Amino acid sequence: MTDLAQLTDRIAIIELVDSIFDHVDAKEWEAAEALFTDKVQVDFSGLADSTAQETTNVDLVGGWRAGMHAKKSSYHFVGHHRVKITGDEASVKVKGYTYNLLDASLGSRMWEVWGHYEFAVRRISDGWRATGMTFTALHTRGDNTVRTHTLDS
Repeated sequence: MTDLAQLTDRIAIIELVDSIFDHVDAKEWEAAEALFTDKVQVDFSGLADSTAQETTNVDLVGGWRAGMHAKKSSYHFVGHHRVKITGDEASVKVKGYTYNLLDASLGSRMWEVWGHYEFAVRRISDGWRATGMTFTALHTRGDNTVRTHTLDS
C-alpha cells in the first residue's frame, strides 16, 4: 500500500468515527445506522451493567434513538485518534467526552462522562464501516438517571 493510500484510508476511518457521533448528536438515525455493518460487536460494560454482545446496526442505533430522544440533548467529542490499519481492517482508539441534558420540561438534569472508545472497522465495497464499538468510562458526573432516561421512563 502506498503512503498516499494509507493516508487516505486513515482520514476516511477518522471521518467514519467522527461521523457516528455527529449523526447521533444531530439525531440522524438512518445515517448513523449506515456507518455500521449489519452485525456489530458492542461492549459498554465499562459504563453500565451489561455484557459484550453482538447486535445489529438497526438495534444499536434504535437504542440510541430511544435514549437520545427529542427532549434530550447530547454532545459527543472524540479526539486523539489512534488508527492501526491492517489490510481491509483497522482499529481506532479515541478519548471521548459526552454530555447529556434533559430539556427544561424534564428538569434540565445533566450527566457527563469521560472515557475511551475503541472501534473495529472494515473496508467494504463503498468505504469503511464500523464492525465493533467498545466504551470504557473513566469518570462520570451529574445525574446518572439522565444517561438511561427515555420518554417512557
